[in-house]
Amino acid sequence: MSAYSVGSLVRCREREWVVLPSESDNLLLLRPLGGSEKEQIGIYLPITEALGIDKIEPATFPEPDINLTGDHTSGRLLRDATRLTFRSGAGPFRSLGRISVRPRPFQLVPLLMALRLDPVRLLIADDVGIGKTIEAGLIARELLDRGDAKRLAVLCPPHLCEQWQRELSEKFALEAVVVRSGTLAQLERTLPPGDISVYEHYPVLVVSIDFVKSDRQRDSFIRSCPELVIVDEAHTATRSSGTGGTQQRHELMRELAKNPERHLLLLTATPHSGVEDAFLSLLEQLDETFGQMDLTHLTEPERKALARHFVQRRRADVERWLGEDTPFPQRKSREVTYSLAKSPEYRKLFEDIYDFARELVKDTGGGMSGWKQRVRYWAALALLRCVMSSPAAAEATLKARLGRLPEQGLEGQTAADTDTLFAQYVLDLSEQEVTQDFEPTTVVEEGAPLMGSSEKQKLQAFVRRAKGLYGDSDPKAAVAAQEVAALIRGGYQPIVYCRYIATAEYLAGELKRRFGRQWSDLQVIAVTGASSEEEREQRVAELAESPRRVLVATDCLSEGINLQESFNAVVHYDLPWNPNRLEQREGRVDRYGQPSLEVRTVLLFGDDNPIDQAVLKVLLRKAVTIHKSLGITVPLPVDSESVVETVVRSLFKEDSRPKQLTLFDTDSQLSFEDAEGFSVDELHQSWDKAVEREKESRTRFAQHSIKPEEVAQELYETDLVLGNAATVATFVQSACERLNAPLVQVKQGTTLKNTLWRLPFSQLPLPVREKIGASFAPKRGAATPAEVLLTFDIPVSEGVHLIGRLHPLTEALAEYLLDTALEGATPPLPASRCGVIRTANVTRRTNLLLLRMRLLIESPGKTPMLAEELVVAGFEGRPGNLSWLNEETARKLLDEAIPAGNLAASEISERLSETLSWIRELKTELEAKAEKKAGALYESHRRVRQATRTGRVTVRPQLPLDVLGLYVYLPVPKGVMKDEG
Repeated sequence: MSAYSVGSLVRCREREWVVLPSESDNLLLLRPLGGSEKEQIGIYLPITEALGIDKIEPATFPEPDINLTGDHTSGRLLRDATRLTFRSGAGPFRSLGRISVRPRPFQLVPLLMALRLDPVRLLIADDVGIGKTIEAGLIARELLDRGDAKRLAVLCPPHLCEQWQRELSEKFALEAVVVRSGTLAQLERTLPPGDISVYEHYPVLVVSIDFVKSDRQRDSFIRSCPELVIVDEAHTATRSSGTGGTQQRHELMRELAKNPERHLLLLTATPHSGVEDAFLSLLEQLDETFGQMDLTHLTEPERKALARHFVQRRRADVERWLGEDTPFPQRKSREVTYSLAKSPEYRKLFEDIYDFARELVKDTGGGMSGWKQRVRYWAALALLRCVMSSPAAAEATLKARLGRLPEQGLEGQTAADTDTLFAQYVLDLSEQEVTQDFEPTTVVEEGAPLMGSSEKQKLQAFVRRAKGLYGDSDPKAAVAAQEVAALIRGGYQPIVYCRYIATAEYLAGELKRRFGRQWSDLQVIAVTGASSEEEREQRVAELAESPRRVLVATDCLSEGINLQESFNAVVHYDLPWNPNRLEQREGRVDRYGQPSLEVRTVLLFGDDNPIDQAVLKVLLRKAVTIHKSLGITVPLPVDSESVVETVVRSLFKEDSRPKQLTLFDTDSQLSFEDAEGFSVDELHQSWDKAVEREKESRTRFAQHSIKPEEVAQELYETDLVLGNAATVATFVQSACERLNAPLVQVKQGTTLKNTLWRLPFSQLPLPVREKIGASFAPKRGAATPAEVLLTFDIPVSEGVHLIGRLHPLTEALAEYLLDTALEGATPPLPASRCGVIRTANVTRRTNLLLLRMRLLIESPGKTPMLAEELVVAGFEGRPGNLSWLNEETARKLLDEAIPAGNLAASEISERLSETLSWIRELKTELEAKAEKKAGALYESHRRVRQATRTGRVTVRPQLPLDVLGLYVYLPVPKGVMKDEG
């Protein structure tokens, strides 16, 4: 075997290194024996040999120095420090050593499903807030670490690009570049010389799907697209009956799916929009035959085939799974009304605009063509919706350029074409971009030339009247301020959602004015689609630093954005006209990782506003009831915009003028039987049938094909090798105590879920502080405080640092303890490689060995992979007459042994010398243990990849083993008290 073989030890630059896998025979990759992958180096062998520099020699792992002994804690600390430095653990999963969070057991189900597919084609449709990003990131990290993929691209809406970039970096140690219109030129300037594109140069990409769907970018992206693609919010890329952005996204996805070797992960909380064809267009990206299925009459083979590619779970399915609780918050919701009657001026303006809108719709202007009639209809609806939102939105819309001529392109359009064009400005379309929050001035501008002079004069008068309703004359803003104030007093940080930019900016100003004297430390900002994605993210991050805060936002922050760490309440200032958007808004705070035990939601509506009442009763209350009973959102079986338009159109009929604005006071008045055959009861019955179909369809989902015991086995084996969150917590607490910087538990109230600890940072050793100081600094370049707050599990409250295996504190402590143990620093060592303990936990002399194993995992045509494992081996007796302990017994002894007396230095030296001589005689038996571990690792790979061709691997140990630690346990002599010494 070559001295440079993967996993072997070499000496170079006056230290020992482990040889890592390299794709080039000329490049030798090395990692320090006691260091991390961050310290690895590459040596170009032709230059080394030509210049005679960086001489490389074979090395062997040094035996423990019996003169550097420690106490009973030393072995445990050394064991855990070593485990926590492993990044390629010898468990069934290659990725878990390289991620900063320990996934919940239920989040491993999609990973196991993915590893049984080749290529990986998976639709992950878990409910809002369960953790689809973590599930997809796990799969991506695993495929990359196994060598099944070399590069990754995440396709997502533009407003999610920075969030994905941050999640990949912080949780999965994958450094991605963001590709969209504002970054492409800069990225191109960093490319090496030659004909190469951004899409093929960078190994990890986060790409705006709306940027690469364009004709100018699509072909280049498809040509150079990585072999692993994640598509977030995949429901926005289904097949559409219309044209535009949705259809372009779908065509892009179809082209990507045509490559039979490409791994494709589709993520969405709403895979089924209620339109069967759109759902099938998602499924056919996984397997083209799925697009031809009749989902209501699946055969058993079809059901099984689909189940391998599709996973969907409700929160209730995973709150307690495999004996582990996942702390989701409790949602408390309430409805609050405001009354226009509180402001006669506002009520009169609403009534007048309502009458004006009805007249626009009724008066066709002497035989207007179909498209002209529809323009007037949409202009009427735009005006009505904006005056319902706020006086600011009404003013902004009414200020449309009334003298503008219709766009030339409108001439000759059909009524249907006009509807497609203008509905996106007024309604909340299912596939509409969530950043479409500008006031529908375009609709009014196009409709104005079709109005008479008297109608234009009325519009001008409405502008003046709307301007006079700002502030105290606005009953809606007054009630909203009362609700927000109550939330603030209750310790909540609310997000207030508005439909339009003008409304959000106006309301933010109103809240500042009303609350300025009451809370001097309160920060209120408006975040809307008028800002870029980067600006929105920066402003939210800055707001999160304020102790009291209110975020007023449009729906540009309603989909996909994680806001749970900084906000825990939602106020719906404007009712969404799409029931799915209601859950999307609330899902920004009601999700896994929310530090508060409870989140609050408030639905605000006008009790004398006919459209609010109609939308609430027909759509929103039904959607809420379904979500409460089933635990997920079930979309309408028809387009919500069609329902809303039908409801609103009925209000424009001649006999629908509300008397005292109480049209919808009773159920009988809300029948709409005369609205083109529309019936609320029939709609709800159809929706109920969709709910029943949803319940039945759960039998198709693949989480039922992955048994909990399978996940338990793989998770148990992984935890043995790498440790889990409890391992990290125990290690950090023990290490800090050993280094004279003990953690102190922090007392806190009942509103937070996690145990908090205070770390006296300034008391840590200087080498540790130097490595981690920047991680604890409150701001870039700021000094690290003397004390910092820590926790070891999600959720994380403000100002608290989550400590996982990849956190700089864990890494720095593990490397410091391992370095001092291997380098033989001056005793007493915080972690030592040998020791002798007298304990009542044994009845005869027992010897424990910490054995570090390096194993090579080889697949045909691939670079070998290196896996590492630390084994606790124990034996009683001596060579020629010894018995080995099973591993569980040996581990238990290391963890639980309690010292029962002191030993003389001469006896310690004698015992260790004797055991060390025995180990030299046990070479054959130790190598047999390594072969057995290799066999077990092979079985774990075969088990998780049993159904794919990439499951064919061989595993062999790299010998000799490293004897990292040696500990002798002696029984307490009879007649000696346990607490002796």
